[in-house]
Amino acid sequence: MYTIESLYDLDQTLAKEYLKQFTYPWEALKGITEMIISLGESLDKEEYEEVSEHVWIHKTATVFPSAYLGAPCIIGPRTEVRHCAFIRGAALVGEDCVVGNSCELKNVILFNHVQTPHYNYVGDSILGYFSHMGAGSITSNVKSDKELVIVKGQDENLETGLKKFGAMIGDYVEVGCNSVLNPGTVIGKDSRIYPTSCVRGVVPHKSIYKNDGTIIAIK
Repeated sequence: MYTIESLYDLDQTLAKEYLKQFTYPWEALKGITEMIISLGESLDKEEYEEVSEHVWIHKTATVFPSAYLGAPCIIGPRTEVRHCAFIRGAALVGEDCVVGNSCELKNVILFNHVQTPHYNYVGDSILGYFSHMGAGSITSNVKSDKELVIVKGQDENLETGLKKFGAMIGDYVEVGCNSVLNPGTVIGKDSRIYPTSCVRGVVPHKSIYKNDGTIIAIK
């Protein structure tokens, strides 16, 4: 359940060919910048406008004047980047997404139909198709002791070799308001995180993570 194949529908991102190179999604984090630049240069100029160096916006997207788009980034069709959104760079945002007011993105892949609509921080993370982060929920991407991140599963621990690693969020995941996804969090497809949860480790597919840390299967 840790693999790219088990977490994501790769037909729902422009990063499909890039992600197919890897087994685990966190292996893709180091190369996101280069991938976006290469992908951006191949985009159809009839559909995408390069508004500044290495910043491509689809002509059907809506970007509020107060939003900041750092390079490199790609904003997909019909996506809305709202007031005071801060895209620091290395962000591939798919189609029909929402990057909301005062949200910050950095070194991320957002699949199609992802919503980060209100006061979210998403860094060094991959968010799957139709995933949604409730207001104020964030990915914490660096451990307090600054040690390398380990993915702690139920039966095994996987060393990532990464100092910065937020969360790998599968397709159709709902993250409740004001939740914190700690470094190395992996959330399986179709799972739900209760509001105000402090999530660590791996949440299996089709599970509910309660804010006391209890995990139950969705029947």
